[in-house]
Amino acid sequence: MKNVIRVNNLHKIFTMGEVKVNALRGVDLEINYGEFLAVMGSSGSGKSTLMNLLGCLDQPTDGSYFLDDVDTSKLAKNDFADIRNQKIGFVFQGFNLLPRTNALDNVELPLLYDRHNRIQNSHESALQALETVGLSDRIHHEPNQLSGGQQQRVAIARALVNNPAIILADEPTGNLDSRTSIEVFEVFQALNDSGITIILVTHERDFAKFAKRIVEMKDGVIIKDYLVKDRLFASDLKNNHSDQDDL
Repeated sequence: MKNVIRVNNLHKIFTMGEVKVNALRGVDLEINYGEFLAVMGSSGSGKSTLMNLLGCLDQPTDGSYFLDDVDTSKLAKNDFADIRNQKIGFVFQGFNLLPRTNALDNVELPLLYDRHNRIQNSHESALQALETVGLSDRIHHEPNQLSGGQQQRVAIARALVNNPAIILADEPTGNLDSRTSIEVFEVFQALNDSGITIILVTHERDFAKFAKRIVEMKDGVIIKDYLVKDRLFASDLKNNHSDQDDL
């Protein structure tokens, strides 16, 4: 199976005054197209640093990162920004939606930075992305008119609109209750079933079980890498919640 991500001997050192912090200490990782990978670890484990490097939000101190067969270390600044915009969709804990801006315009936003005009009809692409996450009836609603779960689905639609190679989700349900979290993970699992590669960063083991594979980090290195045996399926859990509500 073809890699979408290949990381070799990745290091990241942060310098704070005279102190050097080794956030990543030689990480090797391969992720294939269509995987659903959860990256786990406690605070300081290196998972957020790895996320920033995989998302092309930062560059490593040493090592190589190939995204969709492109060596990102060889890219000029503008090309680095382009590959981030074209290949990666981001979903964050805080939604990061523009207030007083409706769902449709929020989803269209990344296409304003598409210097190569890969997406010909931004309006239609945004509509399709919102339909994919089940919000075609909320396109004119602003964030304050949407529930937390609906806001996160708008954020997922925004991540989808560029047809990215991967979606990076950083603690995407950290601000949501358990029922709404299940609904959001149902969207992620459906997207993954359609072939989209998803990388989830979480410190919650139960949430990691929605993925197909788990990588655990500690002190800047990967200490475990394994397939999920007792995988959770959000649709089943949501139905169980509904049954309990009927009682």
